[in-house]
Amino acid sequence: MSDAEPKPTKLIVLLAFDRSEDGELLPAFEPREMRDEGTAIRTAKEMARRHVGVIAWSRSADLLLGEFGPPVVLYQDGDVPDLD
Repeated sequence: MSDAEPKPTKLIVLLAFDRSEDGELLPAFEPREMRDEGTAIRTAKEMARRHVGVIAWSRSADLLLGEFGPPVVLYQDGDVPDLD
């Protein structure tokens, strides 16, 4: 076995939003980790028909160190809060 450093991982996440009765933007479900960018984009486009907003994004991650790169939007439609 080698002592090579583990390679950073790419996290791909999908999240949809709905509005509450008073108009507040709320997540429709917990963020879902997707297996690849193509699946995330296709799923987000499908969900955009049923939710007021949807976003799929990716970011690099070093899970051992707990470090994450900046989010990169893969697909966004409708009302979505800013990514932190």
